[in-house]
Amino acid sequence: MDSPVSWLPLAAIVAFFAWRLWRFQAVKRRLPELLARGAVIVDVRSPGEFAGGNRPGSINIPLDELPARAKELDPSKPVIVCCASGTRSGIARGILMAKGFREVLNAGPWTNTLES
Repeated sequence: MDSPVSWLPLAAIVAFFAWRLWRFQAVKRRLPELLARGAVIVDVRSPGEFAGGNRPGSINIPLDELPARAKELDPSKPVIVCCASGTRSGIARGILMAKGFREVLNAGPWTNTLES
């Protein structure tokens, strides 16, 4: 029989992904309120990915362009970042927070932004 310690890495991975999914769903539930407050949705996928499907009204600023183009966004309004899986948008959140944005939320996959 395996010791409980041998299951810890797997349990940690499962916990991480469960936490991440919970966070994305929390942002998804808040979308109507955030949009009513003037939030902008920034999709950080490539232009080709964005052209393949996106939330109407969202802005496409690819992750590699975000540091230079952050000035196009209003740091006093909520910013919701999204991508294909949530990884790039997590990086984008960090970039914007480091630039002084007060409220940046990671919605994860762009499809999470469609239901509001």
